[in-house]
Amino acid sequence: MGNDESIAYPHPSSRRRLDSEPTAPHVVVLFGATGDLGRRKLIPGLAHLTLSDLTPDVQVVGTSLEEYDDEGFRDFAKKALDEFSAKPLTDADWKEFAARLHYVPQGAGPEALAKAVKDAEAELGEGVRRLHYLSVPPKAARAVIAMLSAADLVDRSRVVMEKPFGTDLASAVALNAEIHQTFSEDQIFRIDHFLGKEAAQNILAFRFANGLFEPIWNRTFIDHVQIDIPEKLGLDNRAEFYEATGAYKDMVVTHLLQVLAFVAMEPPTALEPRAISEEKNKVFRSLMPIDPQNVVRGQYAGYRDQEGVSPDSDTETFIAMKCEIDNWRWADVPFYLRTGKRLAEGQRIISIAFRQAPKSMFPPGSGVGTQGPDHLTFDLADASKLSLSFYGKRPGPGMRLEKLSMQFATRETQEAEDVLEAYQRLILDAMRGDHTLFTTSEGIESLWERSAALLDDPPLVKPYPQDSWGPNAIHQLVAPHAWRLPFERTWRESKPSS
Repeated sequence: MGNDESIAYPHPSSRRRLDSEPTAPHVVVLFGATGDLGRRKLIPGLAHLTLSDLTPDVQVVGTSLEEYDDEGFRDFAKKALDEFSAKPLTDADWKEFAARLHYVPQGAGPEALAKAVKDAEAELGEGVRRLHYLSVPPKAARAVIAMLSAADLVDRSRVVMEKPFGTDLASAVALNAEIHQTFSEDQIFRIDHFLGKEAAQNILAFRFANGLFEPIWNRTFIDHVQIDIPEKLGLDNRAEFYEATGAYKDMVVTHLLQVLAFVAMEPPTALEPRAISEEKNKVFRSLMPIDPQNVVRGQYAGYRDQEGVSPDSDTETFIAMKCEIDNWRWADVPFYLRTGKRLAEGQRIISIAFRQAPKSMFPPGSGVGTQGPDHLTFDLADASKLSLSFYGKRPGPGMRLEKLSMQFATRETQEAEDVLEAYQRLILDAMRGDHTLFTTSEGIESLWERSAALLDDPPLVKPYPQDSWGPNAIHQLVAPHAWRLPFERTWRESKPSS
């Protein structure tokens, strides 16, 4: 069993989120370094962190199937940064980051990996810690864990795992049990990049830092909640993975239900990882088993024509569902979830619909209620936004009401340049041992347990056109309500000050 005693990690129950605390020197071992995620997110994210004051002492050891040497990997990384880095690197920045990049082909075996890691540690001096990032398919995770054990790279280390975490309850239990033979739960960080976004974390601040909203965050005032993550993208050369996974396992268990927990959780006793994880797990334990009759599965036209997809595939590329939470706060409040591929827009929103006033004193034709209920909307895009809509009087004679809104965008603040992208924040949190934004083994097993009925007897997939909002049956699912997307009104863009 792995342990962290030699480097005296604070116990999770005593850790607080201290974003200004210094980060120890780290060797980051990046498995699957040349994959799509490595190219698009991880290498640019590590470059930003390495060159910042947040993690000044970092060495990166990449490993993958390609037979690169150090220079070959640096060439690969340079192209990735040129294409995907949000902040261009100067020549001096690139030279500094490139010197920290090393590579070991996966076929070279555990001895070569161990030597590369120890050489990198020697460049950093004393007190070095290790972060193993498993950017590999789920079926390859076991082999990587075994390789780390064989290379004697478990001590002084933490391991970041990509989703999905199993495919059902039995596989999740087996995977967790196998990993726990090598790493303790405190060393494991199951990543959900949605929770790394500023907007997702802003839910905690919005709810628990303001006396105005937490008192109305319950069934008395909230009518229903929508978590809507449509995607314009298709499979991106992931047909083999997606065909065996589908939208529910790929997105709902690992993303949408995690976001739901942030919306629905009770106030934690403190802003520290164990307290927050426990409140999230309470939500998962209170989640009613997913009823297949409350689920719409869809498949976009043309999916079966793609290479690697069965011609009679029943894999869903779209899913919409109604969830219910069996506790006092949320009894009878439906949570509607939707996500899918090849939809009309790419959006990431959480929409809280408040109950309408029990009796209206306004005359017919005044407009009250005609544009739906009041809404609080969180936009989870990287340029995070928040909007509160409500009815107000239209200027002029008479009593005519219309929807108004108050909006906030992170980019409008003086700290907009300080925003970390999701993977940057989560890598930093894993280095610091902060589990706040990660999933526990108990939480993921609870979700698979509540998914059993759906996995055993899924409804048939319904076809839907590309660039649509999914099968027509989604409107019956959400009735008598309506989906918030597509928005009838667009977000206001802030005007530059003159």
